[in-house]
Formats: sequence, structure tokens, C-alpha cells
Amino acid sequence: MNCKLMLGLVGMLVFGYVGARAGEVANLTLGNLQKAYQVESSAKVQFEAFASQADKEGFKSVATLFRAAAKSETIHADKHAVMIKKLGVAPTWVAGKLEVKTTKENLEAAMQGKVTEKDTLYPGFIQQAKVDKHGGAEMSFMGASAAAGAQMEIFKKVLSRLDDWKSAGKTFGVCTVCGFVVMGPPPAKCPICSAPKDKFEIFK
Repeated sequence: MNCKLMLGLVGMLVFGYVGARAGEVANLTLGNLQKAYQVESSAKVQFEAFASQADKEGFKSVATLFRAAAKSETIHADKHAVMIKKLGVAPTWVAGKLEVKTTKENLEAAMQGKVTEKDTLYPGFIQQAKVDKHGGAEMSFMGASAAAGAQMEIFKKVLSRLDDWKSAGKTFGVCTVCGFVVMGPPPAKCPICSAPKDKFEIFK
């Protein structure tokens, strides 16, 4: 075999391996996007059910909070879906078993879910997106992670004084750009994405 032919075969093998490896890496971030889409879509449905339960138990402001949180989940799911479609795949969601308990238990479950997202789920997804050099996915994961932390703190605060949340009147703002949830009037700028105050949807 002559030298040129040998070099050509080696080159084909090398570039073939690199191409396969790139596809493998891309699939890791794609898989994480699909998982995140599943998590956020499921949380949206769950929070809507939790809101209905809170209404039944007379926790009017808790119901408002859950509806605001459901909006936040919708925004995150939509952002993940955009990234999935850019990778040439359709986002998929499989409805799981919906478990609704008492409002106190629902708040505890919601808070634990946000702890998992913030401390376990999204940090790994963000790191993989960095490795894969997928900036869009990284930003989508980072926004969802930051918003999860904010929701976690609100759920924790509600649980500490649940009886104070029976009457209506508490308001929440949801940034329609990144999904950040704030209790009370929205700030002049979103602390996550710097969107102006008028980009917040108010729930009351």
C-alpha cells in the first residue's frame, strides 16, 4: 500500500471517530434537554393540581403561588423545547402519575423538587452543556436553575407560617422572559435576566 493511500485511510478513520464522538457528545446534551423538558412539563401539571387542592382547603394565597409557579415551569419547558428543536428533534413529554396530597404535603414536595433541580439536576446539565459547547442549552439550564432556587425559598417561607396563607391577597410576579418568580411587586429589573418590570406577569 502506498504512503498516500495509507495516510488517506488513517485520515478517514480519525475524522470518522471525531465525527462519531461529536455526535455522542451532542446526544448527551440533547438527552439532558429532554429530561429537563420532562421535569418542567410535569411540574407545571403538578403545580396546577396543587393549586386546585389549595383552593379546596381554603389556602387562597398558596393557590395563587402554585399558579405562578406553574407559569414559571411553562416558560422553562418552552425554552428547553426551543433548544431541542434546534438539534433537529421534537420535544417529548410522558405524563406520569399525579400525586396530590394535603397542601402542606404538596408544598413540601414542591420544595424538595426545587432543591433537587437546583442542587443536583441542573448543575450536572450545565456542566455537560459547557463540555459540549452548547451555549443555548447552558443558558436554558442556568435560567431554570436560578428560578428553581427562588421558588425553593418561597415554598420554604410559606411552610414556616402556613396558617398566614389562608386568606387571599398575596401577589406574585413571574418574569415572562426567564421564569423567575418574585413574591410581591416585581423589581425594576429581573435579577436573573435583567428584563424590565413590564415583562412580569402578575398573579393575585
